[in-house]
Amino acid sequence: MGNIPAMAWFTVDTTYVEDRDKLLEVRPKHRDYLRGLVEKGHVLVAGPWADDHGGFVIYQVDDRAQLDRLLADDPYTTEGISAGRRIDEVKITLGAWLPQ
Repeated sequence: MGNIPAMAWFTVDTTYVEDRDKLLEVRPKHRDYLRGLVEKGHVLVAGPWADDHGGFVIYQVDDRAQLDRLLADDPYTTEGISAGRRIDEVKITLGAWLPQ
């Protein structure tokens, strides 16, 4: 069996714009986009914060460049919902998402 390349893990904390109507209009497209990334194994968990002024996603990707491409194609980016993002790379050492 060949070696499986190491994947990079990132957390993305997005702050939404204050335009609630626009957020609610774009949200279904954003969620559909993320569902596709879940199916491809790139998104492990995602959802809005309890106050619904932002959201949080954990990504598993090849590298930061791939993450940047995925974020650039996200409807929250293309339609101006993201007012800002904090992105951190994480070294996962424990948990159910690690290969056995």
